[in-house]
Amino acid sequence: MIEEKDISLERAVLIGVITKDQNEEKSKEYLDELEFLTYTAGGYAIKRFTQKMEMPNPKTFIGTGKMEEVRAFIDANDITTAIFDDELSSAQERNISKILEVKVLDRTNLILDIFAQRAQTSYARTQVELAQCEYLLPRLRGMWTHLERQKGGIGMRGPGETEIETDRRIVRDKIALLKARIKTIDKQMAVQRGNRGKMVRVALVGYTNVGKSTLMNVISKSEVFAENKLFATLDTTVRKVVIQNLPFLLSDTVGFIRKLPTQLVDSFKSTLDEVREADLLLHVVDISHPNFEEHIASVEKILGEIKSGDKPTIMVFNKIDAYTAEHLDDDDLETERSEKHYSLDEWKSTWMSKVGNNALFISALNKKNLEDFKKRVYDEVREIHVTRFPYNQFLYPDYNYEDME
Repeated sequence: MIEEKDISLERAVLIGVITKDQNEEKSKEYLDELEFLTYTAGGYAIKRFTQKMEMPNPKTFIGTGKMEEVRAFIDANDITTAIFDDELSSAQERNISKILEVKVLDRTNLILDIFAQRAQTSYARTQVELAQCEYLLPRLRGMWTHLERQKGGIGMRGPGETEIETDRRIVRDKIALLKARIKTIDKQMAVQRGNRGKMVRVALVGYTNVGKSTLMNVISKSEVFAENKLFATLDTTVRKVVIQNLPFLLSDTVGFIRKLPTQLVDSFKSTLDEVREADLLLHVVDISHPNFEEHIASVEKILGEIKSGDKPTIMVFNKIDAYTAEHLDDDDLETERSEKHYSLDEWKSTWMSKVGNNALFISALNKKNLEDFKKRVYDEVREIHVTRFPYNQFLYPDYNYEDME
């Protein structure tokens, strides 16, 4: 649980459902993630509410009795924001707002808000604004009735706070303008990628907050922003890396997440082009996370959606030091062992049997096993390079990782 340390954080309640497709354990995990998203956006989750249902209520997401329970808690505890774990329809958002009389957000809106905070370049800001406008368009009718009395904060950054008086025509015009602007920048970025020549391209991909930026800093000896928050990196960073005399391009891309808003996948097309055009993917995984295999599945699903699922990939299991520290007491004989109690060696055996030598286990933060990692990346990049430039293979002697220290 995240501790409340700053009284300036918005006080929020989190709301989710337990269904036949999302059991209690899964619901708890999603709400854990939603709490981290809330903290990243500048809020603090005071309480969680869940309800077992066949499917979410089409009018209010949760049932009438549970909604009254939420409203009573909000009134008694000075809550300013209610955050729902799934995307709400415009009708649901409108109905819930009338009942709770506080700011109502869903997971998509929360992620968009974090992206609005994290966007540093004009291009990233344009991408986020486009995604926000596309999210806003079908919700115009519902938003005007309750957002006009809000005073900013989570979910209120971007077009939501400056265009409350607008209508659908103006928002559509703005979407068209933003798409034209992005199309122009896309062409410029395509030219930039073309100007890099035929150098081998390696892209770091993975779930958000798995340590991609930390690994990028270690490999490229650069200072890419890294923080223990979701979506710390939003703009794609590309660095030229040289191992001995073999150069290649390494890119750090935006982290993926479950239930990633479609608007973001669409608007961040050029950012994801770095992945599409990569010759090799380094799929970074936080092995210390209890559900890292589901994170892997989520990333692979999105890679498939952007037609990058068949690229050569090395699985890089990061944070092995954190995993080891968390599992020191797992030898209790009275505990029924499951995957949650696997030792690191057992996970190595499991994944190496799945992907062979394409599974590496490291700690980017503490630089554990980085020599093996560098050698494996060098071997893969060298093979791609020699295939592309067969007449240059005499330039690349056997790898000596000590030159990378």
